[in-house]
Amino acid sequence: MAVFILVAGAFTGPYVWRDTAARLAADGAEVHTVALTGLGRRPEDPGAVVDLETHVADVLAVIDSVEAKAKAKAATDAEAREGAEPGREIVLVGHDYGIHPVLGAADRRPRSIARIVHLDAGMPQDGVPALAAVPDGRLREELAGGGGRTTGALPPPARDEWSRWGSTAGLSEAALDGLTALAAPQPLGTLLQPMRLTGAVAAVPVTGVLCTGNGPGIEMLQMMVDVGEPALQALAGPRVTFFELPTGHWPMLSCPTRLAEVLTEAAAGGGHRLSSADAAGPPAHLRPFLLDVPERPRERTGNTDLYLPDGPGPHPAVVFVHGGPVPAEARPTPRDWPTLKGYARHVAGLGAVGVTLDHRLHAVTDYERAAADVADALERVRADPRVDADRVALWFFSGGGPLAADWLTARPAWLRCVAANYPILSPLPGWGLAEPRFHPVRAVAHAGQLPVVVVRAGRESAAIAATVEEFLKEAERCGANVEVIDVPRGRHGFETLDPADDDARKAVHRAVAAVLARLTATATR
Repeated sequence: MAVFILVAGAFTGPYVWRDTAARLAADGAEVHTVALTGLGRRPEDPGAVVDLETHVADVLAVIDSVEAKAKAKAATDAEAREGAEPGREIVLVGHDYGIHPVLGAADRRPRSIARIVHLDAGMPQDGVPALAAVPDGRLREELAGGGGRTTGALPPPARDEWSRWGSTAGLSEAALDGLTALAAPQPLGTLLQPMRLTGAVAAVPVTGVLCTGNGPGIEMLQMMVDVGEPALQALAGPRVTFFELPTGHWPMLSCPTRLAEVLTEAAAGGGHRLSSADAAGPPAHLRPFLLDVPERPRERTGNTDLYLPDGPGPHPAVVFVHGGPVPAEARPTPRDWPTLKGYARHVAGLGAVGVTLDHRLHAVTDYERAAADVADALERVRADPRVDADRVALWFFSGGGPLAADWLTARPAWLRCVAANYPILSPLPGWGLAEPRFHPVRAVAHAGQLPVVVVRAGRESAAIAATVEEFLKEAERCGANVEVIDVPRGRHGFETLDPADDDARKAVHRAVAAVLARLTATATR
């Protein structure tokens, strides 16, 4: 069996692993939980600065102890194979912040580690401090502006503040009480000192455990790889596997038994493997649109394409706003993706101008400039003499959903409808957006009777589905004018993922009809 070395995340210590470690041990594994200096153990020198290198040394000490015991056993074991490498069965597990000292230690002992498990953790890079992964955007900015101070500690969250660090989905009241009671201040140096990697760790096999209550799952990650995000291409390598857990950010507390099972499978090399962006066949977002839509005349100006209906106009317009983040290097760009082109051609065939555009949502920190791109495009579209400037609809997709907040908050008279397909309607737990502007759940209370059409995918990821349900609940509370069109078996991006789903095709027709009906109706406030 494997030797598991478990490293907890920010503010927490070995106690969070109690139930998971017990299950692993009961199944025959050797388990070590690392007490990081300042979190699970006192500093040997009370006056010393505790930083990331301190925690790397803590993990190295456990690795070296395991190695020493293995070598001692091999030396006395008559059946030990000559030249065998003891310690190759070590599996390092890093949760949250814990992945930083895990990677730092594995980079120094790559031949000792059989696998690294990123448990709902990011992909730290050389030269980047753990601060970059802090999900609370305002706190991140505050700490980054601290003038280089690395001493002191960040107080742990209060009981009602843990959600700022990750989704608490699945945690019982007792677990949340315990998490709060036992939390410790996080030494600032551990967040501010840059990670230093030589690159040796890249040879170690990796498993990612994705907590879908806190962020994207495997299917969404595959889409991000397909789109061409450079930092994610390595995830499609043959030595990388993935598992999903339908829970929040602390699975060792919410589902410890299932986590233990996943870790055991990961140690054996199990899990899902992503396909590379250049695999045979087109990636999901470039497959054909589910409707057979005839070609339409298209005019391209700058970042905007117009698909024109028959006749001189002026015609109402539907502006389709893609999701993201989409890397700047992605080719083709979103306005040439089959889904957006398909919708634009479809509405043009029904008498409205279909508009697609590219905006600069390349990271979750780019919403402000993406919003400016959309607003600029709308001005140009409305100025076109073939467009009825008083009859325009905005249709958002996926990660473009937060951009709808501006238009819900301050609706111009010419905006007749807002639509959204499988949208993200409030910032996801791991985004840490400091800007409260892009929050449709908060904005819907200001929408009045502006018609809103939401196309909901039945097989949506838990984290995104939660934002939609939160939006609909708030819309009901404030009496907003919202129509929901369900695609029961639909996935995120169902227009190219589920082309044979008759319900999905009917949903597209219903959604388009609903939006076009609002464009011709009398405007309401």
